[in-house]
Amino acid sequence: MSFRWRYLDESGNETTGPDETFADQAEAESWFTDIWPELLDGGVHAVTLLDGAAEVYGPMSLHEQS
Repeated sequence: MSFRWRYLDESGNETTGPDETFADQAEAESWFTDIWPELLDGGVHAVTLLDGAAEVYGPMSLHEQS
């Protein structure tokens, strides 16, 4: 399978984001670590990691939790 991110807006609806796919979970998470501030600036508020069509985890907020 291939890993990819699903992007969610402020209301929790799917929104657009970079159309990237990754060979494994570690590669997807490494990419996300570098790019998440840009996603947030672009209107993405949460993400879900997918392995093919299956959810691995998420939704995960891009906002800092107190």
